[in-house]
Amino acid sequence: MKDLKEKIDTLCIFREFLKDPVISALRDFLESPTNSAYAEFVSELYNANGGNISEYIKELCEDSENVYVKTVGKGETVPEYMTCALVAELQVLQQISELSKDKLCENLDSSDSLPDFATEKLNLSEIYLHRAENIGKYGYGIYAKNRMFYVDGENHIVPVLHPDKIGLSDLIDYQRERQIVLDNTKALLENKPATNILLTGDAGTGKSSTIKAVVNALWSDGLRIIEIRKDQLRAIPKILDELSENPLKFILFIDDLSFLKDDDSFNALKAVLEGSVTGKPKNVVIYATSNRRHIINEKLSDREGDDVHRNDTMQEQISLSERFGIHVSFYKPNKETFLNIVHHLAKENGISMEQSELDLLAERFALERGGRSARLARHFIDGLLSK
Repeated sequence: MKDLKEKIDTLCIFREFLKDPVISALRDFLESPTNSAYAEFVSELYNANGGNISEYIKELCEDSENVYVKTVGKGETVPEYMTCALVAELQVLQQISELSKDKLCENLDSSDSLPDFATEKLNLSEIYLHRAENIGKYGYGIYAKNRMFYVDGENHIVPVLHPDKIGLSDLIDYQRERQIVLDNTKALLENKPATNILLTGDAGTGKSSTIKAVVNALWSDGLRIIEIRKDQLRAIPKILDELSENPLKFILFIDDLSFLKDDDSFNALKAVLEGSVTGKPKNVVIYATSNRRHIINEKLSDREGDDVHRNDTMQEQISLSERFGIHVSFYKPNKETFLNIVHHLAKENGISMEQSELDLLAERFALERGGRSARLARHFIDGLLSK
């Protein structure tokens, strides 16, 4: 066991593992094998993933943002000496992943009362090298096992711990609009020309849901989404620099986009979309939703003035929406479409009711709230389920 401790201490590519609480507790035990040190190691493992050492080591490797995987992600050639170091270290990690209670406690007294943990058989080198060869699909670091992210108050990219699981099959109608977004996103994944998309239309028609459903459908192909608020638009150039060398493909998602006249954020986004000295990386597209066609919250008084001034103002206001290569419009569903959505959701949720009664209640629900939408259909069904 002392030999294993020395091997762990010489990790180079995976050197950050020495600060990991589970590995650190294991090193302490290997240095001084006592019942207490063993219990401390197992306690850390239990807290980390429930007690599976093999799975834990595998996830550590997949999440590691080490120099080897970053070099592969950039498409650069990895030096032979670095590859040799990687293979040797994976063998050490393989040895850790195969540890068991019996192996660790063979020289301890009264070990029968000590806690056990799980061990699985896996080929760590084969798994890791396969992921490295397909880095454009798997990614590394926080992007390895998360699909949706947001930008926090300090402009750091943070994983969404409980992402929306909506699927394309959950969306009813709007097939044409959805296909446009899907086709453009597939082009991005296939390294073909892909453009920014602006989705406009009435509230509750499924603009945001369409984008999230596309991500859920394609994330295993290497797609990730990062949501950014309107007040964070000035951070986009920094985010683009961070993503530019990442092997994955990204959607920067701006939901419910609108500006007041003379809003500073307006020019910030306009520069990013086109015209800035900072070029947009080929692995990133910007998808934005808005309830307004021209994004600007325009007042009637803004149209006052001479014809030349008014025309310049109008051109400035529509220039942002025109910088999105694709514009997809979502309109409020008519009665037939609205009821189709209600029927689908009712069947999906096991609601058994005469269709005529269901239609009557649904229409009344929509009319009482000022109109029909996919969101209202969901609210209606949720209301039925709560009764």
